[in-house]
Amino acid sequence: MLFQGGTGSEPNPEEVSEDPQCNLQHISEREPDDLDQDPSLHPTAGPLFLTKSKQVIENGLVRRRSRSHREGVPPDYDRHNPEHRHIYKFVRTLFNAAQLTAECAIITLVYLERLLTYADIDMTPGTWKRIVLGAIILASKVWDDQAVWNVDYCQILKDISVDDMNELERQYLVMIQFNINVPSSVYAKYYFSLRTLAEANDLTFPAEPLSKERAQKLEAMSRICEGKYAEQLCRNGHKKWSSLDNVHAASRRSVAILS
Repeated sequence: MLFQGGTGSEPNPEEVSEDPQCNLQHISEREPDDLDQDPSLHPTAGPLFLTKSKQVIENGLVRRRSRSHREGVPPDYDRHNPEHRHIYKFVRTLFNAAQLTAECAIITLVYLERLLTYADIDMTPGTWKRIVLGAIILASKVWDDQAVWNVDYCQILKDISVDDMNELERQYLVMIQFNINVPSSVYAKYYFSLRTLAEANDLTFPAEPLSKERAQKLEAMSRICEGKYAEQLCRNGHKKWSSLDNVHAASRRSVAILS
């Protein structure tokens, strides 16, 4: 998720760093003072998310590769940390196919850290793909004017159903307490933290932080999406969940109006 060359809004997909594990290191080395509360007290911290993660990876992403006569996945894949190139390939495939921007990568990291903080969940070899996928889904809907719908992600990851994507989205939202708002100050904090991390690992990083116009757009869209989620939850409860796709219904254009 470290983009080289160009600007923060228009990264060159061919120059995405092949060392996104640096970001996982950044997540794992969070200072305790950054935590707003004891994560273990969160009422939704349970095994469902992790259990389903392994099931979906085994039944979906992994078997797709086998049917394509590609390299098989060893039965103990969930007991070994993924190589950097595997993390890079997974993230890069989603970003290229969905045409996501560098801003989405940074917002994705924000949501990843919120999940690990609020729900006291660790990234493991058997769960990291689903955790990253959930963060990317939310980030793309909050940031992009023409958001990628869950059904679009199913076209990228062929063996995952729309219902499962919707359930992943719902579980993710519940576990981050529906906190999808990303103020410009939070974005800037992560941007400069990533830039420092990139410099420490001899990696280049976009020189431009979020512009004022884009910061206004981010705050407006995240507030709108947060309100839509809350409205849908109050109206339908957990039993009926259609995801945030409805925010971009019809023209699939942003509903935010910036003065």
